[in-house]
Amino acid sequence: MLKNKTIVITGASSGIGRSILEMLAEAGNNNRIIAASRGIGKLTGFGENVTLFPCDLSNKEGVDALFDKAEALFGKIDVLICNAGAPYYERYDYEDWGRIERIFSLNTFSCMYSYSKYLNHLDGREGHIVFTISAMGEMALPGYALYASTKFAMKGFQQAIRLETPKSMKITCVYPVSTKTNFFEVGGAGHKVEQPFPVQTAEAVAKATIRGIERGKKQVYPCPVYLPSRLLMNVLPPVKSLYLTAQHRMLLRFLDRKKNDGNKAE
Repeated sequence: MLKNKTIVITGASSGIGRSILEMLAEAGNNNRIIAASRGIGKLTGFGENVTLFPCDLSNKEGVDALFDKAEALFGKIDVLICNAGAPYYERYDYEDWGRIERIFSLNTFSCMYSYSKYLNHLDGREGHIVFTISAMGEMALPGYALYASTKFAMKGFQQAIRLETPKSMKITCVYPVSTKTNFFEVGGAGHKVEQPFPVQTAEAVAKATIRGIERGKKQVYPCPVYLPSRLLMNVLPPVKSLYLTAQHRMLLRFLDRKKNDGNKAE
């Protein structure tokens, strides 16, 4: 377990971020933490070593404010965990520039900008940045066109910056599969969304993430069946085709439910 570190966690109010916060904030670890989120009011009882910081990380001003707070409180950030993100679950068949921009602003632009801020903050000192990407940053699924696009962008970004980053700065990327959080409720805007297989808990992802940071791992795949499944799909393309067909049927069922919910509301 990480101990005696100064840590910033974004997206800390729920799901994976909250589980990471709960584990790192345990008294014996003696970590000093800033937990950042728009919905920070959900977090209580963490003690004096955890500073709750409400901010909107989908814009430059929010990220700048978070770094200003961390520098004032810690002086140096040992570990920066870029976990904030939001999903859409939908059929992508509309014209809405603002909607596209909103999801990229939080999931992608904020992480890229945070990397630059952290690089300059460290100024050659040792540090560790963590990106929660997604298994959908490696294989897109029906219903997640924009979400997967934001994660594919982060996959490419981390590949490039590894070739530029000074050795004093470590980068860990985490690729969770479907996780039991409010992610799917948010993505479906209140309409029921079936979770794609396989499914894991936020606690399992948090434990794997923390182990990965401790060991300085470049990539973390929290689900033990993910990599074998990916290999199987590459070797046997019909398996991948069947899986994606099943995911498409899930999307069609979702669209039917959404339509029915709309009719009932009328």
